[in-house]
Amino acid sequence: MYASSETVLGTPFDVDPPYIPVDEEYAARPQTTYSLVKHLEEQMAIELTRWDPELSIVGLRLSNVMDPEDYEAFPSFDSDAMLRKWNLWGYIDGRDGAQAVLRALENGKPGFEAFIIANADTVMGRSSASLAAEVYPDVKVVKDLGEHETMLSIDKARRLLGFEPKHTWRTSHSS
Repeated sequence: MYASSETVLGTPFDVDPPYIPVDEEYAARPQTTYSLVKHLEEQMAIELTRWDPELSIVGLRLSNVMDPEDYEAFPSFDSDAMLRKWNLWGYIDGRDGAQAVLRALENGKPGFEAFIIANADTVMGRSSASLAAEVYPDVKVVKDLGEHETMLSIDKARRLLGFEPKHTWRTSHSS
């Protein structure tokens, strides 16, 4: 298990994502040297697991890691949707990131798998559908978004790892 990054998906999303919510299905779109290195790490993992079919490597594409003390700033993001559009308003609570690491270690199978690891909600008080419509009007939304549903799909991590975020800035009181 190693820390990959949401950046391989195309962050900052100055170039529109292919669809929302983004997932692990489309080809990597590195936009920076950092994201290119993360993409190359994933390519190395693919080759290493090809060389050794018993080897299991899990890459966690972690969203912007946040701790409870960071949450007091979140309400200020609502004033400008562009402030956090760079990663589709995503984040991962550090405690849930640790849960993802544990799940990856417990559930890894031979081969390579990459998983988006984000919270189930966004950093915004505004609805996900309104954010997508305002900032990415030409991008197809491939499923109905819940009120504050993440646009960094965690469906694969839920399905294959049993990952389910338990902490959110909406109910956190620095605990």
